[in-house]
Amino acid sequence: MWAGLVVAVGGVAVLVALLVPLRDQVSLAKVVLLFLVPVVAAAAIGGLWPSLVAVVAADLAVNFFFMPTYHTFVVESTEHLIVLVVYVLVAAAVSAGVDIAARQRATAARRDAEAALLARASAEPVAEQSLIRLLGQVQHAVGVGAVALLERSGDGERVVAIVGEPSDNEPVIAARAGDGLRLVAWGRPLAAEDQRVLTRMATAAARTLETQRLAEVAAHAEDLAEIDRLRSALLAAVGHDLRTPLTGIKAAVSTLRQPDLRLSPSDRRELLAGIEESSDRLDALVENLLSMSRLQAGVLSVQARPVPLDAVVAQALLHSHTPAVVDVPDDLPAVHADPGLLERVLANLIANAAAAAPAGQPVELRSRMDGDRVLLDVVDHGPGVAADDRERIFEPFQRLHDRTTTDGLGLGLAIARGFSQAMNSAITPSETPGGGLTMTIDMPTAARQHQDAL
Repeated sequence: MWAGLVVAVGGVAVLVALLVPLRDQVSLAKVVLLFLVPVVAAAAIGGLWPSLVAVVAADLAVNFFFMPTYHTFVVESTEHLIVLVVYVLVAAAVSAGVDIAARQRATAARRDAEAALLARASAEPVAEQSLIRLLGQVQHAVGVGAVALLERSGDGERVVAIVGEPSDNEPVIAARAGDGLRLVAWGRPLAAEDQRVLTRMATAAARTLETQRLAEVAAHAEDLAEIDRLRSALLAAVGHDLRTPLTGIKAAVSTLRQPDLRLSPSDRRELLAGIEESSDRLDALVENLLSMSRLQAGVLSVQARPVPLDAVVAQALLHSHTPAVVDVPDDLPAVHADPGLLERVLANLIANAAAAAPAGQPVELRSRMDGDRVLLDVVDHGPGVAADDRERIFEPFQRLHDRTTTDGLGLGLAIARGFSQAMNSAITPSETPGGGLTMTIDMPTAARQHQDAL
């Protein structure tokens, strides 16, 4: 409005300055038409009231500067009076028309913006920050300082989401958004059209909040489904893999305790060996379960330090009792790892390779340098694993094709990868030339780790 007033007064003054020297050459009709220009400009910029100011100023200027007698407001003839009256009526009508057109244009633009805002709110997929983004768009569209969605909780209201900085004053508007929800705004007083926009957007905000909460519930349901899947897999594994060694131990102990059963020394040794073997198998299964629980809980303790790889390989082979062909030079740089965890990784990979290798075919262990990292290959020449299944075999409770009859919970490779990642190493499966599977452990050297730490 202030800009329209400046245009009204300034436009009339400029026309007076330009036309007064030429009033003997320019007819009164042309002068009157030229003075419609600031009226139209003021109406387009500031609305009706600035244009009416321009009408009055222009009428007075025409009378004072361009009608004889000059420099007075006296109208000498009826013809001049009619000109002035008609000018005022025409100029006022033009002002009103321009103002109405401008208002309609602004209303159409506002409705287009509102429709686009509602369409965007409906079309965008709901994510974690969807409600915040929607409130930010409302704040920008309405031009207020802050917008918040409030939810009734107990005896009061709590803020669900807010954008901007609310003032200490009461909100300029509050719109009901749903059951127990209100959309409020702080800032300048809102026009009626802005209030209607905010009211319509309140429903969209409530719908976005509801959808966002439903998405959170769905995500929680997916987590529960995954937990249930793992629980079912664990129960299935416990039902077979833990019961088998327990059954063997109980059967052997029951036989040894029979008072009237005479056993030869060789039979007694065989039963005791079976108890020991079943106990070792049971210990390994329980240890795998505990290790997986530590990995999933994020409480695995890693004490990494420079470790000679050949010593860890020898220790893993000694405990696994697995025949192997070893090519691990003793002059390799020390790797940065936790020796206990690395031994467990190697033992699991060696056991997996030995289970897949043909009878009488030893597992191969080969190491090499790759820049400032050490690579160790654990190679078998068994049936191998299809490329599509090479990542699936690292999932907990996952056995190849789910048809294997060998003992185990399907945790060995999952634990090996988890321990490796905890030590800043990686395990990559690949096809063995000639058939089989090669597991490559990629480990940083102690020197490289020290350099990265610096």
